[in-house]
Amino acid sequence: MEKLKIGVICYPSLGGSGVVATELGLMMAKRGHELHYITSSVPFRLLERHENIHFHEVTIEGYAVFKYPPYDIALANQIARVIIEEELDLLHVHYAMPHAVSAALGKDMAESDIGVITTLHGTDVTILGYNESLRNTVRYGINKSDIVTAVSHSLKEDTLELIEPDKEIRVIYNFIDEKTYVPSDPGTLKADLGIREDEKVLIHISNFRAVKNIPDVVKSFEQIRRKIDAKLLLVGEGPEMDNIRRIIHELGIENDVIFTGKRNDMAELLAISDMMFHLSEQEAFGLVLLEAMACGVPSVATIRGGIPEVITDGENGFLVELGDIEKAVERAVELLENDELRRMFIENGLQTAREKFHSTKIVDEYEQLYYEVARK
Repeated sequence: MEKLKIGVICYPSLGGSGVVATELGLMMAKRGHELHYITSSVPFRLLERHENIHFHEVTIEGYAVFKYPPYDIALANQIARVIIEEELDLLHVHYAMPHAVSAALGKDMAESDIGVITTLHGTDVTILGYNESLRNTVRYGINKSDIVTAVSHSLKEDTLELIEPDKEIRVIYNFIDEKTYVPSDPGTLKADLGIREDEKVLIHISNFRAVKNIPDVVKSFEQIRRKIDAKLLLVGEGPEMDNIRRIIHELGIENDVIFTGKRNDMAELLAISDMMFHLSEQEAFGLVLLEAMACGVPSVATIRGGIPEVITDGENGFLVELGDIEKAVERAVELLENDELRRMFIENGLQTAREKFHSTKIVDEYEQLYYEVARK
């Protein structure tokens, strides 16, 4: 089949959308397609060099007339330029706002009929959709797209209810690179982080926004450590960091919580972990749960959004209600102390990752959409 030139618009920072956008691009590049990333900086997961991957930086000029730099306009301008100069076949946009809106404007600037696929990842709907002043803008971006996908059935239903778009929404799950996320030997990393061999390791990975509900993770851990010798790894950075440090200090558990900051060795960190702890208020999918599952790390997570589409309670992990710290502690202790239960969760989780979320299956689905849009 013919090879395509695909423009990709995504956030370059830590988060599920950036991970999926870059992993998908790398796999498409290996299939011979040409990927053009149009972002403010090189996406953090785009570590692997490939001759079919190109980066087009969006720069913002400072003008006294603007109180705030107009990134969405600068992005649209760069999209238009790349459409023309690179003769793109289609655009794949991650997030309706602002990216789908900028793509629609860039397409008009280029006077092009190029097809646009928009993938919804969550906060563009579940947070912005509740904002009366932004809902119409989100709807506009969706309706201006040729094909719209959502990363879970939960997100699809939220979008239909909150945004009421004119477009059909197709569900394509997130995926991971199975060559990277596999059960592996932890090596010396546990010792390098100052963790004793007999201590259990709980891990939380996120962009440290309020919606991730990290205070409940920390408060639950404080109770867990009363019963089990354990350390908590907090991986990532974000606006809630200072608040989390304050809570940890108030609880007196500074010596048992390790902040790693942003890391590129997620699989290695998961290899030393015994449990993923993810008590988010809202999650369209929960990519870190799938990454943990594929590495043989079961999770305790909240029954929110798309999480139950990844974790089946009592089969490959535990689910608890939002805010139920007592139950989260109970489930975590049970998981960490019951070796037979843990082995069952690991085995079932590996099977789920292989059968339901295998990258080849998901990439095939996206590639089929690419050809559908490019030939419209």
